[in-house]
Order: sequence, then C-alpha cells, then structure tokens
Amino acid sequence: MFTGIIQAVGRIAKLDIQGVDARVSVDVGKLEMAGVHLGDSIAVSGVCLTAVRLTDHGFSADVSGETLSRTAFAGLRAGAAVNLEKSLTLSTPLGGHLVMGHVDGVGEVVERREDGRSVRFAVRAPDGLARYIAAKGSICIDGVSLTVNTVNGALFDVNIVPHSLGVTTLGEFAVGRGVNLEVDVMARYAERLLMGERAAHATSSTGITTDFLANHGFIR
Repeated sequence: MFTGIIQAVGRIAKLDIQGVDARVSVDVGKLEMAGVHLGDSIAVSGVCLTAVRLTDHGFSADVSGETLSRTAFAGLRAGAAVNLEKSLTLSTPLGGHLVMGHVDGVGEVVERREDGRSVRFAVRAPDGLARYIAAKGSICIDGVSLTVNTVNGALFDVNIVPHSLGVTTLGEFAVGRGVNLEVDVMARYAERLLMGERAAHATSSTGITTDFLANHGFIR
C-alpha cells in the first residue's frame, strides 16, 4: 500500500519482454534503499512491483502479462523516467490518499495548459472507469495522488502545482501520453457493496446500472 506521494524519480534501465510477461530493471536515482529487502514492494509510476533482485543502483522486478495489459508499462523504454515510492509503514505520513498500486487502466492526456504557476491537465479515462471518478475526489496518475477538479463524462482535469511538476514525471506530460490510472479504492468497494447478493452471481453486465439503482430506490 502507498500514499501517492512520490519519493524519487528513477529511470528504466532495462525492460525485457519475455513472451507474455517481462522483467524490468529500475535505476532508483535518489530513492533511499536502506532497509529495502528482496520481496519488498515498490510502486513504479503507480504499479506495485515486487523486488526480486537488488543492485547497487536499484532493483529488478517481474511484470505479469496482466500488468502489461492494464498499464502503460509495455510502452516504456530504457531511459524513461518513472515515479518511485516505497510501500508505506505505520509511521509513514499519509499526505496523499490510500493507493494500492493496482492500476485500473490507461488514460490519455488530451490537454495541457498553463494556469498561473501551475499546469492543468485534462485526461480521458477509459469509459469503464468514468463512474468511479468524482469532482474533488482522489485519483492516482502514474503513482501521484491528485485531486480531481472537474469531471465531464470520461474527461476529468487536475491541477499540478510547481512543486509536483518538479519532483515527479508530471512535468514531462504532453498531449497524447498514456498514463496509469488508479481510482479511489473506496469507490470500487462501494459499487460492489451496492450490488448486494447479486455480487455472488456471475453476470455479463459489470457494475451498477441506472436500472439497478432505480429498481432499488436510489433514483427515481
């Protein structure tokens, strides 16, 4: 589990695609690795990875086919900058929000514009994630905990202050870039709870529909 507060920017040293999965090596830059052991979790641009090898400059991890299919990882190349955060402890300040490191899908940056000293990004989420994104709610983009400003369908925007632009990869974002999105975990569980007993039965329709809400008295 993580907080979405980036601790360092590292670089992809190597991404070796091995059939349906991959092995990634990360140069961690200024990330403090004292106390990190084999098997520990490190979030790499929002993706929770398990360290399977430690080196003088970083670590290596295996990336499953599931992770490659749900994230922007497959598009990374050697030298690409990545946001890094070690897993939180009971003494870690929770400055962001609870982030699992389980990416839900890949969004696309569709607009970048200056807003005073900050930068405002508009991001298009996959249609299936739109219902989990709410104005003034939390979202994790490439591992960074951010507050959603406004939402319009599958489009939402976020405002990035100068500090965040300087200490994360967000400053490099350009229109067309694919970004890892993790929605607030509470939204996912709230939807599942609202399904009630239906959650125990396989269905071709996923999630809460307007018909379901109407039938159960939530909307009229």
